[in-house]
Amino acid sequence: MGKPVGKFFEEYVVGESMTTRGRTITEADIVQFGSLTGDFNPMHFDAEYMGKHLLGKRVAHGMLTLSYAVGQAYQLGFLEGTVLAFRAIEMKFSEPVYIGDTIHVEISVRETKEASRLGGGLVTFEVRIINQAGKAVQKGDWVVLIASKPSA
Repeated sequence: MGKPVGKFFEEYVVGESMTTRGRTITEADIVQFGSLTGDFNPMHFDAEYMGKHLLGKRVAHGMLTLSYAVGQAYQLGFLEGTVLAFRAIEMKFSEPVYIGDTIHVEISVRETKEASRLGGGLVTFEVRIINQAGKAVQKGDWVVLIASKPSA
């Protein structure tokens, strides 16, 4: 394993925040995610069905949106080589995400808690997945176990 470039547990400060770049949800994303997971719910795949639904058109899988958010966060680099494990994810799904919507992620450090027996500490991130209209489509907390700085 190469030298970590992410942040160690001791480097996190409650209140600090980060924002990812945007990512547009495509038809291919929905098809590939459905194929990967086996989730072929008509909400994602049947335009006629959704034309009569209260949302009016097909929506992206909620878990697809969440999965992209994790990837977008990872691309920021702060977890690179220092994340030991995701310990908990609690998210509220507030708004639909449609084909063509662009999402980005706003992340802030809510809490840090030492967990030396696990090799680091727990960082609770407040996470908001935001669409192009500025609406939070999902929001909640991720608890991540982050490695401690190596002893000198």
